[in-house]
Amino acid sequence: MYRLGIDLGGTNIVAGVVDEEYKIIAKASCKTNVPRPESEICDSMAEVAVKAVEKAKITMDDVESIGIGVPGAVNPKTGVIEYSANLFFHNWEVVKMMKERLDKKVVIENDANAAALGEYLAGSAKGAKNAIAITLGTGVGGGIIINGKIYSGSNFAGAELGHMVIVKDGKECGCGRKGCWEAYSSATGLINLTKQKILSEKLDFSYMLKLCDGDINKVNGKTAFDAAAAGDPDAQEVLDEYFGYLATGLVNIINIFQPDVLCIGGGISNQGENLLRPLRNIIEAERYTKHNDKQTQLCTCSLGNDAGIIGAAFLD
Repeated sequence: MYRLGIDLGGTNIVAGVVDEEYKIIAKASCKTNVPRPESEICDSMAEVAVKAVEKAKITMDDVESIGIGVPGAVNPKTGVIEYSANLFFHNWEVVKMMKERLDKKVVIENDANAAALGEYLAGSAKGAKNAIAITLGTGVGGGIIINGKIYSGSNFAGAELGHMVIVKDGKECGCGRKGCWEAYSSATGLINLTKQKILSEKLDFSYMLKLCDGDINKVNGKTAFDAAAAGDPDAQEVLDEYFGYLATGLVNIINIFQPDVLCIGGGISNQGENLLRPLRNIIEAERYTKHNDKQTQLCTCSLGNDAGIIGAAFLD
């Protein structure tokens, strides 16, 4: 038997047929095109699901179940997306609507949780008992796996790691609160730090700005890394500050959960050891269990966008 995983994002809907060895054997996708009615999005999900099954050269009878990863607050028990800012919906009975279209068992979960499960089953956290995956993007997403199960908390929002406060009365976060980890440690946070350094009155010339052809609006998550690699001390200052914020959250996570593996995903994770090495140095100095030889393995996620599909496919 096979399983079907659907990654419902704000930009794209991607469906994948996954075999029993956690390998995606076929995928199909379409644009999400939000905002639009719930029924139309369900129609699109059903269409890409059928296309993926056809590409896999199987039938829907060969599909055991369907899992959907969704950004926002979801209730897996009721099958309802309670709130999703990216999809502009409240209290959407997506499981009921998808069952009507595909006549299959359907399960939903937060997309970051689904991605964490995917990494646990088939990626960087494979073989671990307890693992945490974070994604550095527009915000900071997080998924927690304890004893092989997704930890959701009593209100199914137990892994909002990006909203732990690391600076009292700090920068305003998109959630409306201040000092959240994601305001400092997301890709957006790094971009903002880079721009602030470029605009500093002390800088008569900026190599970082030169890399962006003189257009500050072209600054991205790679700018400071590329400039620092070329020997720019201002870029290194940006990275040192960024690593400090990012490591603060990671140390908190490690001290609280003591996971076997903590993997980092998102575009910034493509920096590999240039990202991980300084983080490990800070974590080693700051972690609580210095006396214990067993350390949390810090690594990058290995599955990319496929993690969400694989994890969604194997939701309980």
